[in-house]
Amino acid sequence: MYAAEVFRVFAVRGGNASPAVAPTTNCLKIAAFSTPTFRNSVNARWAKALTLCRCSVDSKSSVGDEVFSVTQSNKSDVDYLGESTKGDLNVKLEHLEAFGIDGHASLDGPIEEVARSEARKAEDLLQDLGIPSPSSSRNSPRGIFCSRTLNLRSISAIGYDMDYTLIHYNVMAWEGRAYDYCMENLKNMGFPVDGLAFDPDLVIRGLVIDKEKGNLVKADRFGYIKRAMHGTKMLSTRAVSEMYGRELVDLRKESRWEFLNTLFSVSEAVAYMQMVDRLDDGTIPADLALDYKGLYKAVGKALFWAHVEGRLKSEIMSKPELFVEPDPELPLALLDQKEAGKKLLLITNSDYLYTDKMMRHSFNRFLPNDMGWRDLFDIVIVSARKPEFFQTSHPMYEVVTGEGLLRPCFKAQTGGSAQMVENSLDIHGDEILYVGDHIYTDVSQSKVHLRWRTALICRELEEEYSALIGSRGYRESLVELISQKEVVGDLFNQLRLALQRRSKDRPAQTLAATNLDDEDLTDSMQKLLIVMQRLDEKIAPMLEADGELFNSRWGFLSRAGLWDKSHLMRQIEKYADIYTSRVSNFLYYTPFMYFRSQEQNLAHDSYTYYCSQLYNENSS
Repeated sequence: MYAAEVFRVFAVRGGNASPAVAPTTNCLKIAAFSTPTFRNSVNARWAKALTLCRCSVDSKSSVGDEVFSVTQSNKSDVDYLGESTKGDLNVKLEHLEAFGIDGHASLDGPIEEVARSEARKAEDLLQDLGIPSPSSSRNSPRGIFCSRTLNLRSISAIGYDMDYTLIHYNVMAWEGRAYDYCMENLKNMGFPVDGLAFDPDLVIRGLVIDKEKGNLVKADRFGYIKRAMHGTKMLSTRAVSEMYGRELVDLRKESRWEFLNTLFSVSEAVAYMQMVDRLDDGTIPADLALDYKGLYKAVGKALFWAHVEGRLKSEIMSKPELFVEPDPELPLALLDQKEAGKKLLLITNSDYLYTDKMMRHSFNRFLPNDMGWRDLFDIVIVSARKPEFFQTSHPMYEVVTGEGLLRPCFKAQTGGSAQMVENSLDIHGDEILYVGDHIYTDVSQSKVHLRWRTALICRELEEEYSALIGSRGYRESLVELISQKEVVGDLFNQLRLALQRRSKDRPAQTLAATNLDDEDLTDSMQKLLIVMQRLDEKIAPMLEADGELFNSRWGFLSRAGLWDKSHLMRQIEKYADIYTSRVSNFLYYTPFMYFRSQEQNLAHDSYTYYCSQLYNENSS
């Protein structure tokens, strides 16, 4: 057993095995990645940019300390959206005065007109430079989507999880092997597993296992269950209503509900649902005396041992190219952040030897100037034991050799181990952004206990985004049918009310409705009712099929029904300030991006908009 596996928490500082922090990496130069023609073109365009900005800079001076200043923590304020202005770049007044420039007088005309003009020039310059604008990145599968406004300039440190965050695994390969080892362990425990195979399409992230009923369910943002599967068989809408009509998913009741937080949950959920079928058909030996909850515990134990016994990770470490999907842009995105002055942290539950092997394979070949992955990070925490890492304190040990030799690092103290990291860097709370793929272990715990800013990585967003685009015409047709039923239904309801009032010898809503012939009234209602029933026959299967481009059983990841959000999406909005499909998407936004959340539509927004439009028409 390696020494790195004996202790619970380790810290790896800097880019080598010594306690000192690694020296600052040299900045990337254009020469490293481009031709002379390209460099000359870029230099000419930047000269144009400086002209547009009206900055006359001496060629001998640095376009840096002499011209700009960076807002420090002790001088920062909050902007109009309540975000810290720490890290914002400012033009030094003394520099402007030295060139006889008045910062306000140099702007001709009202600021609104100047801004419009400069915005057009900025768009043209970005196009000339061949740099995509953030708006084009935002409206793509590789966008970074904002739930809570975040000024990236004010972030002093960015922490990263590793598995399915910095490193993305081939789900079929990684989870397929985890499933195989799990099934082997189940077989050794006496379970019948012959004929079963891994089916990754059986489940998606964000579903919830009901351990009492042996079901897998999809809930909306309120916890109401919209779809359910018992074993590997989907339940009808009626069956779901009868079974869960009075129940809500409550993730706080961990004894019953198990949330599929991450892609690591796929192999466990597939194995469990398949074994539910075996329990129902009586092929599981009676002497095991299991109910659905006991069965879940047995599957979880089998998968746990698949991870603990080491064969799975040894296989992955021996042939990482079969399991890891490389991302050449990822190391460069982190390099940009580091060179922008961000402290980079790696905080993973994986052990040291596995972390080092995976990171070497995924990072080193894509880094410039003979850099290694360790050179990117100021602190590396392995075997972190999240979520406890954010809540309680454990001793930390420093890895001092490649074989995993350790020595004491931070002394245990009151508070979580994460607080030791904060104290070491003298950075706290909302100056730290933590990026991970697990809603509970990574995102919610770092936010709830430490008030860190958070980012969720959800690789499936790319496929969902494309599926939503591909489904646009289908969904528009469905919405049109529902709108037609709504109009027909409004008339039917009014006629029904008129008939009800007349049956009680009371006048209907209007004189015309009161005088409506009885036969005409019932004939109209009968026709409208038939139309609505025919529409229902069309709408119901279309609603059932909505989202099939993403997953034929469960529909879209983020939705539970045509318009409502899924329980997963509610969790993301609640705990993740920003979310995206992969870390390398930061490359398109720069380390200085100001992420602004979109307007949150309320139920009455459309009505106020309609009323304002009507008011404008009447007043004109």
